[in-house]
Amino acid sequence: MTTAAFKKPPQAPPIFIGTSTSIVQDTQRLIEKSRALQDRIVAEVKAGDASFKSVVLPIAQDDDNASLESHILGFYQAVSPEKALRDASTEADKLLDDFAIEMNMREDVYKLVDAVFGKREMLEPESQRLLEKQRKDFIRYGLGIPAGPERSRFKQIKKRLSQISIQFQKTLNEENGGIWFSPEELTGVPDDVLSTLTPGEGANKGKLRLSFKYPDLFPTLKYATNPATRKKVFIDNENKCNQNVPLFKEAVLLRDEAARLLGYSNHAAFRIEDKMAKTPATVDEFLGDLRQRLVNGGRKEKEILKTMKEEDVKSNGGHFDGHYFTWDHRYYSRIQLENDYKLDQEKVAEYFPLKTTLAAMLRIFEELLGLSFVEVVGADRSDISPSGKGDDIVWHPDVQIFSVWNDEGEGGGFVGYLYTDLHPRDGKYGHAANFNISPGFTNPNGTRRYPATALVCNFSKPTAKKPSLLKHEEVVTLFHELGHGIHDLVSVTTYSRFHGTSVVQDFVEAPSQMLENWCWTPSQLKALSQHYSTLSPEYLVMWKEQSSGERDPSAKIPEDLIDNLIKTKHVNDALFTLRQLHFGIFDMAVHEPQSHGELEQMDCTELYNKLRTEITALDGPEALGMGNDWGHGQATFGHLIAVPAPSGGYDAGYYGYLSSQVYSMDMFYSVFAKDPMNPEEGRRYRHTVLEKGGSQDEMKTLESFLGRKPSSEAFYRELGLA
Repeated sequence: MTTAAFKKPPQAPPIFIGTSTSIVQDTQRLIEKSRALQDRIVAEVKAGDASFKSVVLPIAQDDDNASLESHILGFYQAVSPEKALRDASTEADKLLDDFAIEMNMREDVYKLVDAVFGKREMLEPESQRLLEKQRKDFIRYGLGIPAGPERSRFKQIKKRLSQISIQFQKTLNEENGGIWFSPEELTGVPDDVLSTLTPGEGANKGKLRLSFKYPDLFPTLKYATNPATRKKVFIDNENKCNQNVPLFKEAVLLRDEAARLLGYSNHAAFRIEDKMAKTPATVDEFLGDLRQRLVNGGRKEKEILKTMKEEDVKSNGGHFDGHYFTWDHRYYSRIQLENDYKLDQEKVAEYFPLKTTLAAMLRIFEELLGLSFVEVVGADRSDISPSGKGDDIVWHPDVQIFSVWNDEGEGGGFVGYLYTDLHPRDGKYGHAANFNISPGFTNPNGTRRYPATALVCNFSKPTAKKPSLLKHEEVVTLFHELGHGIHDLVSVTTYSRFHGTSVVQDFVEAPSQMLENWCWTPSQLKALSQHYSTLSPEYLVMWKEQSSGERDPSAKIPEDLIDNLIKTKHVNDALFTLRQLHFGIFDMAVHEPQSHGELEQMDCTELYNKLRTEITALDGPEALGMGNDWGHGQATFGHLIAVPAPSGGYDAGYYGYLSSQVYSMDMFYSVFAKDPMNPEEGRRYRHTVLEKGGSQDEMKTLESFLGRKPSSEAFYRELGLA
């Protein structure tokens, strides 16, 4: 991260001063302004006179300006510490979604857009793409259905789906369940985790409360020696949002009904038509072929782990029942890494304090892409705040904000704002994601509107003895999500619709997946590392207290630890990918029924659990006679139901996490593998791929960067399947 002196950006950052009243009022104001614009266009422009400039452009520019407020109005529900603001933000989302449905079903506006389309004006490529997409939106929102009961039903479905998706995500965000365990039941869980758990009172005195937040959940499944503890954590986590079960079923039924009203065979056919895959058959073939290739590898990996479990159980005087359960997997995978690869993940984490690791990641992007990150702190926050108050430009005291600039070689101009919100709290979005706060676009006068983007994660908080430390898998997660943020920042498009990560869903993950390879490169691991004991004399004292006379650690992660870590890159790869296939195949199964009647009879819970067992080959509670309705994992599957991103949600699109790896591996091994920090290639990548956003066909973007059509060879070779 640059040490450059602060300089005032040419554009102020967003402010977060909404109240429960203003959020709804501002939403209504935006809606009325947009509705009035479209009413005026319809009143003043006749089909014979319709042009891009008189019809499509003013609507697009209105969308650009509205997005500067609407993204923030919807963002509060994911991050605000105040429940009243989260509730108001949820209401704002409902209003905006209903309005989007209303606008996309306006036949009078559609007729004008269609008239523009029919005139075949000579437009620059991004404007032509905008016209085509806008026209297609009207058709996909039901205007291809004759006016009457069926179109009315379609509109009713779209509104109900919006309500479902918002409520589904709100339930996930507000989830605050947990389990009370005795210290004995948590034997093996690191003290760093135990020290953060809430101690019980009254009937729970002497116990500790374990939440389902990632910093509690994953270490317990990895380290708790008591299998009954791991089993309970796993099953209860699968049942933490059961109120979403009927919503999930209703959503897939409504999607199927809507797709059939539009003339598609099912929802998957509707959704995939505009993606890189184009047809469900292509997706099914890809997933089926990959599954077959992985079966033997997964079986071998499971047998190694199962044998390890048997030896462990017997060495402790227990009876081995022949099962290797899902809740065993993180535990024995961790033991395997420690025993067979001499990899202590807690020791690795000591070299990746969150604060210094993030700073080192930003330095990588500075060197590779020609950027400069300057943290905005103290009085500088007040200096750039539109209100003059520094607290107003963040939504929580934990939040960091960076002004992002081009370096001198890239012209030195302003790029945008990057926010980080990295620790869990009640009511906050519970996973790791990048949120666009305000998009970039070209103003009508030709000047640039600069973007603002936020990384929202849930890494463990610092304790009295240690800073927040990242496991290596969390280092990968942070770099991945930061990759989305960089995509969001450096994109340069004319219209906000195509900004940043607003690309098709089966490409959107590729840029960030490619960057994950930096976290497995020795030179970059070294660059990212900084042992926490070197950060202050106090931390060194704390480290010595816990380290039983060991020599003081090196400041950077040592070569032998890097070697051991890299050797683990493909350990249990088949089982991990089979788990992703479970999600992708389940997604296709519920969105690709042969008939609506088949879907009506489908038990989504039973299918989810049955497919998990069949595909991953790991035993679950059904092996203990609990049937296939013991848990409802689909009710926590926010990717499939939650509020869609600008490019749409992951419904009938989860396969994209796997198929985009074909592109990410091809890009990395073709261009960056020999020298990941090649600045010329980094800048070419920035300008050829990231800068384009969704402003052109994604395959064109990919082929421009590769100089050829993409190949799956690197993907299968990486998985050991070539």
